[in-house]
Amino acid sequence: MFTESKFTVMIAGAGPTGLTLAIDLARRGVPFRIVEKSPTPYDGSRGKGVQPRTQEILEDLGVLDSFRKFGGDYPELLIHRPDGTTMTRRMAEQHAPTPAVPYPNSLMVPQWRTAELLTGRLAELGGRVELGVEVTGFTQHEGGVDVTLSTGERVTTTYLVAADGGRSTIRRALGVGFAGETHDTERMLIADVRLTGLDRDHWHVWPGAQPNSLRLGLCPLPGTEDFQLTAPLAEKPDPEDLEPAALQRLVDEVQAQVSLTHVGWTSLYRANIRMVDRYRVGNVFLAGDAAHVHSPAGGQGLNTGVQDAFNLGWKLATGDDALLDTYEAERLPVAAEVLSISTRLHRRHVENAEDAMRRDDPVLRQLSLTYRDGPLADGTQSASGLLHAGDRAPDAPCGSTRVFDLLRGPHWTLLVFDAPDAELPPESPDLHIHHIVRPGAPAAEGAVVDRDGHAHEAYDVSAPATFLVRPDNYLASVAHHPRIAEVSTGYRGARALG
Repeated sequence: MFTESKFTVMIAGAGPTGLTLAIDLARRGVPFRIVEKSPTPYDGSRGKGVQPRTQEILEDLGVLDSFRKFGGDYPELLIHRPDGTTMTRRMAEQHAPTPAVPYPNSLMVPQWRTAELLTGRLAELGGRVELGVEVTGFTQHEGGVDVTLSTGERVTTTYLVAADGGRSTIRRALGVGFAGETHDTERMLIADVRLTGLDRDHWHVWPGAQPNSLRLGLCPLPGTEDFQLTAPLAEKPDPEDLEPAALQRLVDEVQAQVSLTHVGWTSLYRANIRMVDRYRVGNVFLAGDAAHVHSPAGGQGLNTGVQDAFNLGWKLATGDDALLDTYEAERLPVAAEVLSISTRLHRRHVENAEDAMRRDDPVLRQLSLTYRDGPLADGTQSASGLLHAGDRAPDAPCGSTRVFDLLRGPHWTLLVFDAPDAELPPESPDLHIHHIVRPGAPAAEGAVVDRDGHAHEAYDVSAPATFLVRPDNYLASVAHHPRIAEVSTGYRGARALG
């Protein structure tokens, strides 16, 4: 017998994807449960790169300051050549912050810390993870989803979200295809170690026998005493390869004066590059690694999962079936593109390409991600202006505030530039309206003065315009003069789906 549910969403999996979704639902007041089959929190460094767009999401969720406190910039590579000389190289050049892009560089944070910080933020909002609990079965029906847990508990929920990783039991039970490739001969050993004999200012790399190949890497992890050790393995690795003595032998072969003092989390990575052909089956949704698994090259997997969750959270909160269909329509093409990028970088490593370690493709920062061709983008706007419906809403300082301050929270936002008398929908808890004007221009009451013109520049405004921003901080519609009065209709149309 199934217990009547007092919650709306069951989240299976408490990795970064599941935790992001839980935080977003918690701040919206949506009842949920989040279960994690592991009896203990994740303790490995695996996904250590937090991309600029993900940092913007973390700021909106109220946790970025903690990430920046414990994280750090990617260090310069120090390449130890076979002849005993060294050279330095950067994976990507550091970018200076701009008014529109306040976080232009990747942030290095070990994945266990990401999970820890997100779990702490969830606790601040009154939520908690149920450790040692797994979704072992489910059945869909008109009223929702009947879920069976490993504890023997049986409950009914409106929605079930599979954030249970690349080996997702929920995805398999749904019968959703997981197309792609597994390369058994392309394996990597990864371990979190402590050591003596190396500085923590560089990512230390020892090349292999082939030009541009890797023999051993030791990367200092910010906010910890650990290094992440990486080394390619033979076609058929031995379980003993993960033992401390074996890891020390790997190090001795390249740098005898380095001594491992502690070995923590270890893992064997096998190149597995796959994605689903559906993100939704009825009231069950797939997110994160349950929907797509990547090569670690380029640091895209964790970030794409976080953005899956941020796209899904506000749509689940509405309970609108048509809006929920847009989750797959928007995220599946993004996952396919990101998978293509990370696969291309992976092949560079396998082929020992000269630029195998470069990470300067701006697409990796995920700031250019757009839903322009998605079902929620208002295609009736004029072609003028750099920004279109579906694009990321940029930041900009405006006097004593920032555009991101105006957007922060679970609400829709209407930014009204230089149109104090425009016909607008009424403001409400779900819709915040902010007028932005140039210094000395006619202004509505409470208008934000764009003293230095950064907001007008970021939004490419030279005449009255309005920008309707979705709860996940992408543009739902853009209206330029003389269409500005149509924003009310545009908002009603968007709200009809959310």
